[in-house]
Amino acid sequence: MSRAAGRAPLGRRALLGLMAGAVAGAAAGPGPGAPNARAGPAPAEPTPALLHRPIPSSGEPIPAVGLGTWRTFDVGASPAERAPLREVLARFVALGGRVVDASPMYGAAETVVGDLAAELGVTERLFLATKVWTTGREAGIAQMERSLQRLRTRRLDLLQVHNLLDWPVHLRTLRAWKDAGRVRYVGVTHYTASAYDELERVLRREPLDAVQVNYSLAEREAERRILPLARERGLAVLVNRPFAEGALFDAVRGRPLPPWAAEFDCTSWAQFFLKWILAHPAVTCVIPATRRPAHLVDNMGAGAGRLPDAATRERMAAVVLGR
Repeated sequence: MSRAAGRAPLGRRALLGLMAGAVAGAAAGPGPGAPNARAGPAPAEPTPALLHRPIPSSGEPIPAVGLGTWRTFDVGASPAERAPLREVLARFVALGGRVVDASPMYGAAETVVGDLAAELGVTERLFLATKVWTTGREAGIAQMERSLQRLRTRRLDLLQVHNLLDWPVHLRTLRAWKDAGRVRYVGVTHYTASAYDELERVLRREPLDAVQVNYSLAEREAERRILPLARERGLAVLVNRPFAEGALFDAVRGRPLPPWAAEFDCTSWAQFFLKWILAHPAVTCVIPATRRPAHLVDNMGAGAGRLPDAATRERMAAVVLGR
């Protein structure tokens, strides 16, 4: 199912307020090097309506809806390929977004994020998260240096060991970089429940700031072990695969959004899925990926307004999963 088919019209007041912020950003005009861009840098202040959550190790608040780049930002250098992504990033910042998550594994994603952020003049306003995904200390350092160059920054906000690959080696480097001020937070990631045994051991053993893990209505295993442990250990939680690679949209194909979704300010299936995640108290930030500006605006709407309570979350699961 196409993601567009699972979306309801946007109409909620809070989301209109967010879109007004995006319009204000667009009114600033296109950034350098992109004469056909439809949106420019946003106002300096984030949209007040957007939910923020603190990073437990520091108390620093970050927006609870971020931007993933897996597949979507892996494009070439042509203006035609990059124009939609430039608009996605411009609207993201205009709506108060900051957290952008990338990886060397994602092809050209780091380069595209770095180039577009520089063109828009928003690099310093982003919370840049990326990963190390290789084996060996020297190879890891070389890859991390390339990430800094590609993202056009001298310091990373969050550096993560991707899928726990050679984590004992890389975590030592990450901590040295943190001590040197080259990275602000360190963490680990994974995307599948089959790795949770090892992930749990790492979270219990190592001093970390963050963990990134898959979690959605279709993949709830993290709430049994990883999310409670993250709260116990004082870790920020970034959530990947929030739509389970589109499986959730398939599950609601052709079905209208329940009218009671309005009780938690939800106007689309995408917001339904994202608000369910954000309502878990351990979750700090969810990072849906998109190359479509309209989907970006819709996703950001999940960070505005009310969230479902625990009973409503189970009702949401019953509707989607048919139980």
